[in-house]
Amino acid sequence: MLKTLDLSQVIVLDIETVPQYSSFNDVPPHLQMLWEQKTHFQRKPDQSADEFYERAGILAEFGKIICISLGIFSYSNKAHSLRLKSFYGHDEKEILKQFSTLINKQTPNLMFCAHNGKEFDYPYLCRRLLINGLEIPPQLNISGKKPWEVNHLDTMEMWKFGDHKHYTSLNLLASSLNIPTPKDDIDGSQVRQVYYEEQNLERIVTYCQKDVLTTAQVLLKFKGMDIISTENITIVS
Repeated sequence: MLKTLDLSQVIVLDIETVPQYSSFNDVPPHLQMLWEQKTHFQRKPDQSADEFYERAGILAEFGKIICISLGIFSYSNKAHSLRLKSFYGHDEKEILKQFSTLINKQTPNLMFCAHNGKEFDYPYLCRRLLINGLEIPPQLNISGKKPWEVNHLDTMEMWKFGDHKHYTSLNLLASSLNIPTPKDDIDGSQVRQVYYEEQNLERIVTYCQKDVLTTAQVLLKFKGMDIISTENITIVS
């Protein structure tokens, strides 16, 4: 599986998102109405739009990106290594600018890899770039491309093997493949709380980088290769 994939042309990616406002009361009235309309069929019968707002981060129209973490492969001394780099902060537009600047320096043949990336990370990035008035990098822009021209890898899609109803979390997949994962003190559902209530962005960045590392290890397993050892993992500023 993926025997011919050139890892030097792959960047592993993960994003963390939160609602644009800390609480539903802070949302402008016209957006409150649109949120109620958008989530009408997603909410439980007795659940108000206010109560459901903590999930606003998963919708690009109502959320924003606070961290983009990347994993870049390299090979030396007969072993693969991974460099982790993150763009993060409170200014989403600046995060996206820094990300785009790095990506635009890469070859047009660059491939992204993410877990559930085709359903979440890739389209979310494109929507937020557009909302912020920024150009979508060619490696992300799939408009007008044929399916085989889209250089987007998705470890969850690969694990489905055509079973479209199957969903597997990254942690479960890593466990199934015997990939050790550090025990996190948060999960994706807690990012909003950690960001707005604890105001601990660094904690979120660490969580995001761990997901990138785990996705990279899964990709290596799919290629039938050994996972990367701890000493070959570097975090760069």
